[in-house]
Amino acid sequence: MRVEAKDTFNWKRFKSSVKRGKYLYIMALPVVLSYFVFSYLPMYGVVIAFQQYSPAKGIFGSDFIGFKNFTDFFGSFYFTRLLRNTLMISLYDLLFAFPAPILLALLLNEVKQIKFKRTVQTVTYMPYFISLVVVAGILRDFSLPSGGLSNVVAMFTGEHVNLLGRPDYFRALFVGSGIWQGIGFGSIIFLAAISAIDQEMYEAAIIDGAGRLRQAWYITLPCISTTILILFILRIGNLLNVGFEKIILLYNPVTYDTADVISSFVYRKGLLESVFGYSTAVGLFNSLGNFALLVIANQMSRRFAQSSLW
Repeated sequence: MRVEAKDTFNWKRFKSSVKRGKYLYIMALPVVLSYFVFSYLPMYGVVIAFQQYSPAKGIFGSDFIGFKNFTDFFGSFYFTRLLRNTLMISLYDLLFAFPAPILLALLLNEVKQIKFKRTVQTVTYMPYFISLVVVAGILRDFSLPSGGLSNVVAMFTGEHVNLLGRPDYFRALFVGSGIWQGIGFGSIIFLAAISAIDQEMYEAAIIDGAGRLRQAWYITLPCISTTILILFILRIGNLLNVGFEKIILLYNPVTYDTADVISSFVYRKGLLESVFGYSTAVGLFNSLGNFALLVIANQMSRRFAQSSLW
């Protein structure tokens, strides 16, 4: 009995699909090209991580030193501090910033007055479109000894201090300002998922005597659980990816002990000190760590929740 091999790629079907949706493919082409040019094409530069790179010699002329940059980083004083700070800030963000848009979406879903609901949405969306430099400037002013945040803290501690000059306050200020800036915009996807829920389920729950809290717990949350899980997996995949932009706008040498993260260290070593090979090795370690966390989170989600990215 002869079994014919099954084609893994059907060219006729692909050509037919391109012909039917040619305008969609044309619209997607700039996005694909931008990813290729700015994300995939520069990947050849990771070879710098294994070199004593010199701009004068170039990639092909620089001395190959193997894993020396990695071993120097792992054996340095900075490794433990950077990894601890990055993980702590990311975990605080995961614990407080990730649920915040979900909670806001659930609360907005219960608002029946359309004008009030739209007003709250607009007010919470606005901070997302403020420049990060402006946000950092506002946070600096509010953190001064005479600033609003310092006055609030002084009500509990009894002293007016520069909050950004104290290492123990940095993580709370960093994560808290991120929640304020992103909670409204982050709730959009959850509001969209909630709007797709069949309203007959709520009507049946009301007939059975379920209140709003029970409706949210037994209907709304289970129906958007897939969306929450997918975004949670993606957030886990970025656990080591704390952006350096906001860090370098807020930190100073006094707060390095709690504020310095992997990305800000790469910025200082690579752009300020021009130690390109070493900084590339640190950045490659960061990327590989994120990839490993993404795979682990996806596998755990597939095993325990029967839902995953792939």
